[in-house]
Amino acid sequence: MLVIGSNTTEAHPVIGIAMKRAVKFNDTKLVVIDPRLTDIARTADLHLRPISGTDVAFLNGLMNVIISEDLHDKEFIAERTECFDELKEMVSKFTPEYVEEISGIPADDLREAARIYAKANKAMLFYTMGVTQHTTGVDNVKSCANLAMLTGNVGKESAGVNPLRGQNNVQGACDMGALANVYPGYQKVVDPEMTQKFREAWGVDYLSDEVGLTIVEIIHAAYEGKIKGIYVMGENPMLSDPDVNHVREALENLDFLVVQDIFLTETAELADVVLPAASFAEKDGTVTNTERRVQLIRKAIEPVGDSRADWEIICDLSTRMGYEMKYDSPSEIMDEIASVTPIYGGMSYDRLEGEGLQWPCPDKDHPGTKFLHKGKFSRGLGHFHAIDFIPPYEMPDDDYPLLLTTGRMLYHFHTGTMSRRSAGLDELHPEGKVEISPEDADKLGIADGDMVEVESRRGKVAARAWVTDKSPAGTVFMTFHFREAAANLLTVSALDPIAKIPEYKVCAVKVEPIKVRSTA
Repeated sequence: MLVIGSNTTEAHPVIGIAMKRAVKFNDTKLVVIDPRLTDIARTADLHLRPISGTDVAFLNGLMNVIISEDLHDKEFIAERTECFDELKEMVSKFTPEYVEEISGIPADDLREAARIYAKANKAMLFYTMGVTQHTTGVDNVKSCANLAMLTGNVGKESAGVNPLRGQNNVQGACDMGALANVYPGYQKVVDPEMTQKFREAWGVDYLSDEVGLTIVEIIHAAYEGKIKGIYVMGENPMLSDPDVNHVREALENLDFLVVQDIFLTETAELADVVLPAASFAEKDGTVTNTERRVQLIRKAIEPVGDSRADWEIICDLSTRMGYEMKYDSPSEIMDEIASVTPIYGGMSYDRLEGEGLQWPCPDKDHPGTKFLHKGKFSRGLGHFHAIDFIPPYEMPDDDYPLLLTTGRMLYHFHTGTMSRRSAGLDELHPEGKVEISPEDADKLGIADGDMVEVESRRGKVAARAWVTDKSPAGTVFMTFHFREAAANLLTVSALDPIAKIPEYKVCAVKVEPIKVRSTA
């Protein structure tokens, strides 16, 4: 298992436990590439600690070693891929020594990691937001795909490139078209046939064929006055989006803000209207997990207070706005999903009883798909992308000499909307802290537990210092769960030009101790 940019045991503890069991009981080799010394990294046979934002460089370096030592899968490359020569030429300059200059990873450690991965009979590559949340996020993901294809670790069980999603139903939301460029089932809005298909299915004369805006782009447009109203469902951009001061100004510039959520979040506090939504335990429905498995959830209790299921609220609003939308149950909605979404075509509530089904599941007789790309890729041949290294948008300098990276911790989830309302979890970890290395703490005169101020070009945050070897020298780490120490007051809103994901993982900061005045 090759785990890149994933604090798996804290952010995905169920999967993390399975990984640790595989290492302990199944003699599975584990390589972790992550700047921080996380729990999963302590479990690893080999832990590489790159400078954050150098993913393309070290991934190209791994491929350089694999090709130069003749460890690549020539048969797989010849039969199932294209553009290998272009990739080979690009990675030729990324020798382990050159990669060490860029990433800080010792050359011999990079060689060892490449050999472990390439020599495995089956190798799984896992990544999370440590790979994607960069201005080069798309390049990073393509490089992961390059590495898997280079070694033939695609299209077979217990292999592949495995993105671990950030929340329990991110996969399902994407599958259902909660993206700026596709209808449900990743059917492109720019395709005239798809647009016509959904016009007919939904009984409307017009659907836009233009790609929409992503979350951060919507916030920018609101700030500029180009968007007048926003409807937010189960999202809390006042803590989760980068450059929170800018987010507040954008939301306050709107004519109308609606928030639909289970609690009064930091974003809901700014809303003109708050619609109370039911929690997962108060409604029937489905979630789709990271292995594409669609699973039923069942209502355990009746909705509390005035809260209602999201689909019921949306149907009522739609009907009042002139498009009558009536369903008697979520099961009917799943039937409609199956009728217009080929990858869900064979799914129904009856079939989802038990362990669910993995898409693609195109018809009622299909058993579901355990792993993708068996025999061939959906596009035909797998395409190697020759990708050069591009540095992050903002790196440390004389004014802001430290690199800040952000992430999650075990006891709290996302913006803390639910977990910080749990007395037990909040008692275990009641405040946000700043991880700082012993070397940096010593230079700055900071002791463990001191209050410090972290400042970037976008804002300041006060929090308690945690002096620990988890963060390497030159890097500090914060979570974004705590409104009192909101890391995203500091982060940049620079975006990947293709996926438009923000660069949460790299920004320049300075850290100073907060001097307590004597009362003598």
